[in-house]
Amino acid sequence: MFTDLLNLPINRDRATCGDQTLILAGMTWDDYEKLTQEDYGYRISYCNGVITIVSPSKNHERIAEVINGLIKTYCRKYNLPYFPMGSTTLKKPPLAGKEPDHSFAFETDKSIPDLAVEVTYTSGSIVDLEKYKYLEVKEVWFWDNQEITFYYLVNGNYRKIERSICLPKLTANFLITFVNRGLIETPLTIEEDFSNSLE
Repeated sequence: MFTDLLNLPINRDRATCGDQTLILAGMTWDDYEKLTQEDYGYRISYCNGVITIVSPSKNHERIAEVINGLIKTYCRKYNLPYFPMGSTTLKKPPLAGKEPDHSFAFETDKSIPDLAVEVTYTSGSIVDLEKYKYLEVKEVWFWDNQEITFYYLVNGNYRKIERSICLPKLTANFLITFVNRGLIETPLTIEEDFSNSLE
């Protein structure tokens, strides 16, 4: 099988600050399905014949968890029902497959999340928006280089927004001041300060 050539698992000892990424071009949907049947513990995505495998770094995971905690804190603050979907593999065969860092449905449980969170810590790019467009995820947040950007799906295309549609009391500028503290602080104090700062 083609996966025998991948020499997995990727060495996580070298992944302290930067993600490790493996890109395989000329692949098929069937190749992607075979790869996702194994539990390697990596983020695996597919679009237009390209499979991307990411081994997240410690900093990647830390930022992702801080964002996850802040979203849950927001929902508790405003009594907003939420359904965490984590890194559930989202698929629309044979077009796209994606594992977000975190994802959520709000108000009611759904098969496709309302919000997906992507941390691009030296891996990934806005190209992932094309995958989410196929999957029809309404809102996507990208953290990249200590900035966070919100995108919302309008008439089949994503447009950049400053204020979240799913969590309307949050702006990107407000949220990022708390997220970036995650590289040096415990989420306990960050979430407490965040909750106190919300209206």
